Amino acid sequence: MPPQEQDWMLAELRHARYGSLLAMHVLLLCAAGRTPTEIATFLFCSRTSVYRIVSAYQAHLLDSRFDQPRPQGGWLSPSVRRSLIAMLQKVPTAYGWCRTRWSCATLVAQLTLQRGIAVSASTMRRWLHALGWVWKRAQLVARDDDPQRIEKLARIRHTLETLRKRAVLLFADELDIHLLPKVGSQGMPTGETLKLVTPGQNQTHYLAGALEPRTGRLVHCTSTHKTNALFRALLDRLDWLYPPAQFTTVSVVVDNYGIHKAKAVERWVAAHPRFELLFLPTYCPQANPIERAFGDVHDKCTRNHHRTRLADLVWDVERHFVTNGPWHYQLSHLYYTPEVTAVVERLSQQQQFQQAA
Repeated sequence: MPPQEQDWMLAELRHARYGSLLAMHVLLLCAAGRTPTEIATFLFCSRTSVYRIVSAYQAHLLDSRFDQPRPQGGWLSPSVRRSLIAMLQKVPTAYGWCRTRWSCATLVAQLTLQRGIAVSASTMRRWLHALGWVWKRAQLVARDDDPQRIEKLARIRHTLETLRKRAVLLFADELDIHLLPKVGSQGMPTGETLKLVTPGQNQTHYLAGALEPRTGRLVHCTSTHKTNALFRALLDRLDWLYPPAQFTTVSVVVDNYGIHKAKAVERWVAAHPRFELLFLPTYCPQANPIERAFGDVHDKCTRNHHRTRLADLVWDVERHFVTNGPWHYQLSHLYYTPEVTAVVERLSQQQQFQQAA
Protein backbone atom coordinates (compact mmCIF):
# COMPACT_ATOMS: atom_id res chain seq x y z
CA MET A 1 0.00 0.00 0.00
CA PRO A 2 1.51 3.40 -0.95
CA PRO A 3 2.45 5.70 1.96
CA GLN A 4 0.15 8.45 0.63
CA GLU A 5 -2.82 6.09 0.78
CA GLN A 6 -1.90 5.04 4.32
CA ASP A 7 -1.70 8.68 5.40
CA TRP A 8 -5.09 9.37 3.85
CA MET A 9 -6.69 6.44 5.68
CA LEU A 10 -5.13 7.47 8.98
CA ALA A 11 -6.48 10.99 8.51
CA GLU A 12 -9.96 9.55 7.90
CA LEU A 13 -9.73 7.47 11.05
CA ARG A 14 -8.58 10.42 13.12
CA HIS A 15 -11.42 12.49 11.69
CA ALA A 16 -13.85 9.76 12.81
CA ARG A 17 -12.61 10.28 16.37
CA TYR A 18 -15.06 13.19 16.57
CA GLY A 19 -17.96 10.98 15.52
CA SER A 20 -19.37 7.68 16.73
CA LEU A 21 -17.37 5.21 14.61
CA LEU A 22 -14.24 5.17 16.81
CA ALA A 23 -16.33 5.11 19.99
CA MET A 24 -18.24 2.03 18.84
CA HIS A 25 -15.02 0.21 17.91
CA VAL A 26 -13.48 1.00 21.31
CA LEU A 27 -16.55 -0.13 23.25
CA LEU A 28 -16.94 -3.36 21.27
CA LEU A 29 -13.28 -4.25 21.77
CA CYS A 30 -13.58 -3.49 25.48
CA ALA A 31 -16.60 -5.80 25.63
CA ALA A 32 -14.47 -8.47 23.91
CA GLY A 33 -11.90 -8.22 26.72
CA ARG A 34 -9.15 -6.28 24.92
CA THR A 35 -6.84 -4.08 26.97
CA PRO A 36 -6.55 -0.30 26.36
CA THR A 37 -3.06 -0.80 24.95
CA GLU A 38 -4.27 -3.38 22.42
CA ILE A 39 -7.23 -1.23 21.44
CA ALA A 40 -5.05 1.84 20.92
CA THR A 41 -2.66 -0.20 18.77
CA PHE A 42 -5.39 -1.73 16.61
CA LEU A 43 -7.34 1.53 16.09
CA PHE A 44 -4.35 3.89 15.63
CA CYS A 45 -5.40 6.12 18.51
CA SER A 46 -4.04 6.95 21.96
CA ARG A 47 -4.81 5.18 25.23
CA THR A 48 -6.17 8.50 26.51
CA SER A 49 -8.86 8.38 23.84
CA VAL A 50 -9.79 4.83 24.92
CA TYR A 51 -10.18 5.87 28.58
CA ARG A 52 -12.13 8.98 27.62
CA ILE A 53 -14.61 7.03 25.47
CA VAL A 54 -15.16 4.37 28.14
CA SER A 55 -15.69 7.02 30.84
CA ALA A 56 -18.14 8.90 28.62
CA TYR A 57 -20.08 5.70 27.93
CA GLN A 58 -20.33 4.86 31.63
CA ALA A 59 -21.58 8.37 32.31
CA HIS A 60 -24.23 8.04 29.52
CA LEU A 61 -22.70 10.97 27.64
CA LEU A 62 -22.69 9.09 24.29
CA ASP A 63 -26.39 8.26 24.11
CA SER A 64 -27.31 11.28 21.98
CA ARG A 65 -24.37 10.65 19.63
CA PHE A 66 -25.44 7.06 18.95
CA ASP A 67 -28.97 8.24 18.23
CA GLN A 68 -27.79 10.37 15.22
CA PRO A 69 -28.78 9.11 11.76
CA ARG A 70 -26.15 7.28 9.71
CA PRO A 71 -24.49 9.26 6.92
CA GLN A 72 -25.84 8.73 3.42
CA GLY A 73 -23.73 7.66 0.43
CA GLY A 74 -20.82 5.30 -0.10
CA TRP A 75 -17.17 5.78 0.67
CA LEU A 76 -15.03 6.86 -2.29
CA SER A 77 -11.68 5.29 -1.47
CA PRO A 78 -8.50 6.22 -3.35
CA SER A 79 -8.46 2.93 -5.29
CA VAL A 80 -12.09 3.32 -6.37
CA ARG A 81 -11.38 6.91 -7.28
CA ARG A 82 -8.56 5.81 -9.57
CA SER A 83 -10.74 3.15 -11.21
CA LEU A 84 -13.54 5.65 -11.75
CA ILE A 85 -11.25 8.26 -13.31
CA ALA A 86 -9.77 5.61 -15.61
CA MET A 87 -13.27 4.67 -16.81
CA LEU A 88 -14.31 8.28 -17.36
CA GLN A 89 -11.27 8.91 -19.56
CA LYS A 90 -12.54 6.30 -22.05
CA VAL A 91 -15.80 5.97 -23.95
CA PRO A 92 -18.27 3.25 -22.90
CA THR A 93 -17.72 1.39 -26.20
CA ALA A 94 -14.16 0.65 -25.06
CA TYR A 95 -15.67 -1.54 -22.33
CA GLY A 96 -18.19 -3.23 -24.62
CA TRP A 97 -21.21 -1.02 -23.86
CA CYS A 98 -23.44 0.02 -26.77
CA ARG A 99 -23.33 3.68 -25.72
CA THR A 100 -21.41 6.84 -26.63
CA ARG A 101 -21.79 8.57 -23.23
CA TRP A 102 -21.46 7.43 -19.65
CA SER A 103 -24.50 7.47 -17.38
CA CYS A 104 -24.52 6.93 -13.64
CA ALA A 105 -26.22 3.56 -14.06
CA THR A 106 -23.67 2.42 -16.66
CA LEU A 107 -20.78 3.51 -14.45
CA VAL A 108 -22.27 1.55 -11.55
CA ALA A 109 -22.63 -1.55 -13.73
CA GLN A 110 -19.05 -1.29 -15.03
CA LEU A 111 -17.67 -0.69 -11.53
CA THR A 112 -19.53 -3.75 -10.32
CA LEU A 113 -18.04 -5.84 -13.12
CA GLN A 114 -14.49 -4.59 -12.50
CA ARG A 115 -14.34 -4.25 -8.73
CA GLY A 116 -17.41 -6.07 -7.41
CA ILE A 117 -18.60 -2.80 -5.82
CA ALA A 118 -22.34 -2.18 -6.00
CA VAL A 119 -23.66 1.30 -5.17
CA SER A 120 -26.73 3.24 -6.21
CA ALA A 121 -26.90 5.66 -9.12
CA SER A 122 -27.38 8.52 -6.64
CA THR A 123 -24.15 7.58 -4.87
CA MET A 124 -22.35 7.46 -8.22
CA ARG A 125 -23.66 10.95 -9.01
CA ARG A 126 -22.27 12.26 -5.70
CA TRP A 127 -18.95 10.61 -6.47
CA LEU A 128 -18.82 12.30 -9.88
CA HIS A 129 -19.48 15.67 -8.27
CA ALA A 130 -16.70 14.95 -5.77
CA LEU A 131 -14.38 14.34 -8.73
CA GLY A 132 -15.38 17.67 -10.27
CA TRP A 133 -17.46 16.17 -13.10
CA VAL A 134 -20.75 17.78 -14.14
CA TRP A 135 -23.36 17.02 -16.79
CA LYS A 136 -23.36 19.61 -19.59
CA ARG A 137 -23.58 19.94 -23.34
CA ALA A 138 -20.60 19.17 -25.56
CA GLN A 139 -19.26 21.76 -28.00
CA LEU A 140 -18.65 21.31 -31.70
CA VAL A 141 -15.23 22.50 -32.85
CA ALA A 142 -13.63 22.52 -36.27
CA ARG A 143 -10.30 20.96 -37.16
CA ASP A 144 -7.48 23.41 -36.55
CA ASP A 145 -4.69 21.72 -38.50
CA ASP A 146 -3.59 24.25 -41.10
CA PRO A 147 0.16 23.68 -41.76
CA GLN A 148 0.59 27.47 -42.16
CA ARG A 149 -1.46 28.30 -39.09
CA ILE A 150 1.32 30.00 -37.10
CA GLU A 151 2.56 32.06 -40.06
CA LYS A 152 -0.94 33.29 -40.92
CA LEU A 153 -1.74 34.27 -37.35
CA ALA A 154 1.62 35.99 -36.97
CA ARG A 155 1.16 38.00 -40.17
CA ILE A 156 -2.28 39.22 -39.05
CA ARG A 157 -1.00 40.20 -35.58
CA HIS A 158 2.10 41.88 -37.04
CA THR A 159 -0.04 43.85 -39.49
CA LEU A 160 -2.33 45.02 -36.69
CA GLU A 161 0.52 45.99 -34.35
CA THR A 162 2.46 47.90 -37.04
CA LEU A 163 -0.42 49.83 -38.61
CA ARG A 164 0.62 53.24 -39.85
CA LYS A 165 -1.46 56.34 -39.33
CA ARG A 166 -3.20 56.02 -42.68
CA ALA A 167 -3.75 52.26 -42.57
CA VAL A 168 -6.62 50.16 -41.21
CA LEU A 169 -7.22 46.45 -40.63
CA LEU A 170 -10.68 44.84 -40.51
CA PHE A 171 -11.99 41.34 -39.84
CA ALA A 172 -14.75 40.28 -42.25
CA ASP A 173 -17.21 37.39 -42.41
CA GLU A 174 -20.76 36.48 -43.43
CA LEU A 175 -23.82 35.79 -41.28
CA ASP A 176 -26.87 33.67 -42.17
CA ILE A 177 -30.19 35.05 -40.91
CA HIS A 178 -32.91 32.38 -40.75
CA LEU A 179 -36.59 33.02 -40.24
CA LEU A 180 -36.72 29.73 -38.34
CA PRO A 181 -35.92 30.80 -34.76
CA LYS A 182 -32.81 29.58 -33.03
CA VAL A 183 -33.96 27.88 -29.82
CA GLY A 184 -32.35 28.99 -26.57
CA SER A 185 -32.97 29.15 -22.83
CA GLN A 186 -34.95 31.93 -21.17
CA GLY A 187 -36.98 32.50 -18.03
CA MET A 188 -40.32 30.68 -17.91
CA PRO A 189 -42.93 29.94 -15.21
CA THR A 190 -42.57 26.59 -13.50
CA GLY A 191 -44.40 23.87 -15.40
CA GLU A 192 -44.74 25.91 -18.58
CA THR A 193 -42.68 25.92 -21.78
CA LEU A 194 -42.44 28.73 -24.31
CA LYS A 195 -43.82 27.69 -27.71
CA LEU A 196 -42.08 29.07 -30.82
CA VAL A 197 -44.13 28.81 -34.00
CA THR A 198 -42.14 27.58 -36.99
CA PRO A 199 -42.54 29.50 -40.27
CA GLY A 200 -43.54 26.40 -42.22
CA GLN A 201 -40.91 26.99 -44.90
CA ASN A 202 -37.67 28.51 -43.74
CA GLN A 203 -36.37 31.66 -45.41
CA THR A 204 -32.80 32.92 -45.32
CA HIS A 205 -31.13 36.29 -45.75
CA TYR A 206 -27.39 36.97 -45.69
CA LEU A 207 -25.25 39.67 -44.14
CA ALA A 208 -21.59 40.51 -44.74
CA GLY A 209 -19.78 42.50 -42.08
CA ALA A 210 -16.34 43.93 -41.36
CA LEU A 211 -15.15 44.78 -37.85
CA GLU A 212 -12.40 47.29 -37.10
CA PRO A 213 -10.94 46.04 -33.78
CA ARG A 214 -9.32 49.33 -32.75
CA THR A 215 -12.49 51.45 -32.92
CA GLY A 216 -15.16 48.75 -32.63
CA ARG A 217 -16.80 49.98 -35.82
CA LEU A 218 -18.79 47.34 -37.70
CA VAL A 219 -19.65 47.89 -41.37
CA HIS A 220 -22.24 45.62 -42.99
CA CYS A 221 -24.41 45.03 -46.05
CA THR A 222 -27.13 42.46 -46.80
CA SER A 223 -28.24 40.34 -49.73
CA THR A 224 -30.66 37.56 -50.64
CA HIS A 225 -27.80 35.41 -51.98
CA LYS A 226 -24.50 34.39 -50.40
CA THR A 227 -22.19 34.82 -53.37
CA ASN A 228 -19.01 36.72 -54.13
CA ALA A 229 -21.24 39.63 -55.16
CA LEU A 230 -22.14 40.05 -51.46
CA PHE A 231 -18.48 40.17 -50.50
CA ARG A 232 -17.66 42.59 -53.31
CA ALA A 233 -20.52 44.80 -52.13
CA LEU A 234 -18.91 44.86 -48.70
CA LEU A 235 -15.56 45.80 -50.27
CA ASP A 236 -17.25 48.60 -52.22
CA ARG A 237 -18.74 49.91 -49.00
CA LEU A 238 -15.35 49.80 -47.29
CA ASP A 239 -13.81 51.61 -50.27
CA TRP A 240 -16.36 54.39 -49.79
CA LEU A 241 -16.15 54.59 -45.97
CA TYR A 242 -12.34 54.53 -45.95
CA PRO A 243 -11.48 56.95 -48.80
CA PRO A 244 -7.99 57.02 -50.38
CA ALA A 245 -7.44 60.57 -49.17
CA GLN A 246 -7.41 59.29 -45.55
CA PHE A 247 -6.38 55.63 -45.84
CA THR A 248 -3.64 54.40 -48.14
CA THR A 249 -3.82 50.76 -46.98
CA VAL A 250 -6.91 48.70 -46.12
CA SER A 251 -6.22 45.16 -44.91
CA VAL A 252 -9.22 42.82 -44.74
CA VAL A 253 -8.92 39.53 -42.82
CA VAL A 254 -11.20 36.78 -44.12
CA ASP A 255 -11.59 33.02 -43.80
CA ASN A 256 -11.09 30.50 -46.58
CA TYR A 257 -14.70 30.42 -47.79
CA GLY A 258 -14.95 30.12 -51.58
CA ILE A 259 -16.50 33.55 -52.25
CA HIS A 260 -13.42 35.25 -50.77
CA LYS A 261 -11.16 33.57 -53.36
CA ALA A 262 -13.40 33.98 -56.42
CA LYS A 263 -11.94 35.32 -59.67
CA ALA A 264 -14.25 38.34 -59.49
CA VAL A 265 -12.86 39.19 -56.04
CA GLU A 266 -9.29 38.83 -57.30
CA ARG A 267 -10.05 41.25 -60.16
CA TRP A 268 -11.64 43.69 -57.69
CA VAL A 269 -8.56 43.63 -55.44
CA ALA A 270 -6.28 44.05 -58.45
CA ALA A 271 -8.26 47.13 -59.45
CA HIS A 272 -7.93 48.54 -55.92
CA PRO A 273 -4.22 48.18 -55.05
CA ARG A 274 -4.58 49.77 -51.61
CA PHE A 275 -6.69 46.76 -50.53
CA GLU A 276 -5.11 43.48 -49.43
CA LEU A 277 -6.73 40.27 -48.22
CA LEU A 278 -5.23 38.35 -45.30
CA PHE A 279 -6.49 34.81 -44.89
CA LEU A 280 -7.11 33.13 -41.56
CA PRO A 281 -5.96 29.55 -40.93
CA THR A 282 -8.42 26.95 -42.17
CA TYR A 283 -11.03 25.82 -39.65
CA CYS A 284 -10.07 28.49 -37.13
CA PRO A 285 -13.15 30.67 -36.51
CA GLN A 286 -12.02 31.56 -32.98
CA ALA A 287 -9.27 33.70 -34.54
CA ASN A 288 -11.87 36.05 -36.06
CA PRO A 289 -13.30 38.51 -33.48
CA ILE A 290 -16.30 39.34 -35.68
CA GLU A 291 -17.62 35.85 -34.84
CA ARG A 292 -18.25 37.14 -31.33
CA ALA A 293 -20.24 40.06 -32.71
CA PHE A 294 -22.29 37.66 -34.83
CA GLY A 295 -22.83 35.46 -31.78
CA ASP A 296 -24.21 38.51 -30.01
CA VAL A 297 -26.61 38.99 -32.93
CA HIS A 298 -28.08 35.56 -32.30
CA ASP A 299 -28.40 36.25 -28.57
CA LYS A 300 -30.11 39.61 -29.09
CA CYS A 301 -32.13 39.10 -32.29
CA THR A 302 -32.53 35.62 -33.76
CA ARG A 303 -32.80 33.34 -30.71
CA ASN A 304 -36.42 32.70 -29.60
CA HIS A 305 -37.70 35.51 -31.86
CA HIS A 306 -41.39 35.86 -32.77
CA ARG A 307 -41.05 37.53 -36.16
CA THR A 308 -43.22 36.12 -38.92
CA ARG A 309 -41.61 38.07 -41.78
CA LEU A 310 -37.97 37.79 -42.76
CA ALA A 311 -37.76 41.51 -43.59
CA ASP A 312 -38.69 42.39 -40.00
CA LEU A 313 -36.02 40.05 -38.63
CA VAL A 314 -33.36 41.53 -40.90
CA TRP A 315 -34.42 45.00 -39.75
CA ASP A 316 -33.96 43.88 -36.12
CA VAL A 317 -30.42 42.73 -36.90
CA GLU A 318 -29.51 45.99 -38.66
CA ARG A 319 -30.98 48.06 -35.81
CA HIS A 320 -28.94 45.96 -33.37
CA PHE A 321 -25.72 46.91 -35.19
CA VAL A 322 -26.66 50.59 -35.05
CA THR A 323 -27.92 50.67 -31.46
CA ASN A 324 -25.65 48.35 -29.50
CA GLY A 325 -22.23 49.21 -30.94
CA PRO A 326 -19.32 49.81 -30.88
CA TRP A 327 -17.97 46.26 -30.75
CA HIS A 328 -14.73 46.15 -28.78
CA TYR A 329 -13.30 42.64 -28.74
CA GLN A 330 -9.77 41.54 -27.90
CA LEU A 331 -7.90 39.22 -30.20
CA SER A 332 -7.99 35.53 -29.32
CA HIS A 333 -5.23 34.05 -27.18
CA LEU A 334 -4.21 32.12 -30.30
CA TYR A 335 -2.41 35.23 -31.52
CA TYR A 336 -0.24 35.40 -28.40
CA THR A 337 1.16 31.89 -28.09
CA PRO A 338 4.98 31.63 -27.86
CA GLU A 339 5.19 30.17 -31.39
CA VAL A 340 3.22 33.02 -32.95
CA THR A 341 5.11 35.63 -30.91
CA ALA A 342 8.43 34.27 -32.18
CA VAL A 343 7.30 34.62 -35.80
CA VAL A 344 5.98 38.14 -35.13
CA GLU A 345 9.39 39.17 -33.74
CA ARG A 346 11.07 37.71 -36.81
CA LEU A 347 8.75 39.66 -39.11
CA SER A 348 9.48 42.86 -37.16
CA GLN A 349 13.23 42.34 -37.56
CA GLN A 350 12.84 41.74 -41.29
CA GLN A 351 10.81 44.93 -41.60
CA GLN A 352 13.47 46.91 -39.74
CA PHE A 353 16.21 45.55 -42.03
CA GLN A 354 14.22 46.49 -45.12
CA GLN A 355 13.60 50.01 -43.82
CA ALA A 356 17.27 50.40 -42.95
CA ALA A 357 18.30 49.23 -46.40
